[in-house]
Amino acid sequence: MAKQIDVERLNIYYRDFLAVEDVSMSIEARSVTAFIGPSGCGKSTFLRSLNRMHEVIPGARVQGRVVIDGQDLYAPEVDPVRVRASVGMVFQKPNPFPTMSIRENVAAGLKLNGKRMNKATVDDVVERSLRGANLWNEVKDRLDKPGAGLSGGQQQRLCIARAIAVQPEVLLMDEPCSALDPISTLAIEELISELKANYTIVIVTHNMQQAARVSDSCAFFNIAGTGKPGKLIEVGPTTKVFSTPSQQATEDYISGRFG
Repeated sequence: MAKQIDVERLNIYYRDFLAVEDVSMSIEARSVTAFIGPSGCGKSTFLRSLNRMHEVIPGARVQGRVVIDGQDLYAPEVDPVRVRASVGMVFQKPNPFPTMSIRENVAAGLKLNGKRMNKATVDDVVERSLRGANLWNEVKDRLDKPGAGLSGGQQQRLCIARAIAVQPEVLLMDEPCSALDPISTLAIEELISELKANYTIVIVTHNMQQAARVSDSCAFFNIAGTGKPGKLIEVGPTTKVFSTPSQQATEDYISGRFG
């Protein structure tokens, strides 16, 4: 079941460098929230902190809270592996496992999370996930072929199918269309609009038109200069942020006068 995310006074460090400073915001369940802002402003770092993926970088740490369904993801007793199972991630470049078939790619998350299922159950999950990613009809007759043999747009939808196979509550997407052609981008955008019925979705994008098209809420991050931390400048309904932003910096960025 999709869940709301509440972030409280979050600071993200890489060793002594403060990368993102003092972010507080709520991300509504069953909605699409877009993070926008210039390169280096910390939006992808902040996104990865929502499922503790940034911790794979040595020296990364946070101060503050990320709360989903009453549970602080950074509480000492919380296992990061379980966090990543409930908060799925889709990356900028499609990354199907190259030696695995389409079927094995979708089922990989189930095995990584230690779920034991018989073949019939796994096949059901694979079909459900591929249907959820609008990919089933294109690949149902070649499930045992390599996932890496698909087109770029199909590979990205395969990665989305892999992410939703474990039934996460939240789906994070870090510029999921930046490596895709316009037709594949449209397919992913339509899929995002459908998936929000069941998932809380957060997307990082440099494409202002895409943010306007797919998101319900929009958060603008900015940076004061080299070596300065990224900060959340403004967050609100996308229509308001794009039409009547409350901060001049937001208007300058969206209109192309800055960044």
